[in-house]
Amino acid sequence: MADDLKHQMPETAAPEGDAKPSAIPQDELDTITDNLIQELKKVYDPEIPVDIYELGLIYKVDINDDRHVDIEMTLTAPACPVAGEMPIWVEDAARRVEGVKSAKATIVFDPPWDPSRMSDEARLALNML
Repeated sequence: MADDLKHQMPETAAPEGDAKPSAIPQDELDTITDNLIQELKKVYDPEIPVDIYELGLIYKVDINDDRHVDIEMTLTAPACPVAGEMPIWVEDAARRVEGVKSAKATIVFDPPWDPSRMSDEARLALNML
C-alpha cells in the first residue's frame, strides 16, 4: 500500500537544464515524502469523511534545499466554507514532519477538482465504486 501512496504523491519537479540536483540525499527525501503523505492523510475535508490526500486535493509538493515545502492544493468547490482555514491545516501538517523547516500551501483552481481525482480508497469510503 505504501508503494501505491508514493505513486499518488505529487512529486517534486526534476531538475531542468543546468539546474543542480537536490542537496538533500535521496533516501532522506524519500523519508520526508513518506512522512508528508502520512501527515497530509490526517487532514480531512470537514464536509467529506475522507482525507484531503485521498480526495486528490493535493496537486503539487516541492521540497527545496532549505527544507521548505511548497504545496499546491485545491478544494472540492471554490465556495468551500473552510477555504481560508484548510491551507493552514496543510501547512501545520507539513511542519510536523521531521526535516521540514517551513511550509506554504497555496490554493489553485486550475485544473478544477473533480471526483476522478479521488483514490480507490476514497471511492470505497464514499461508496462510489
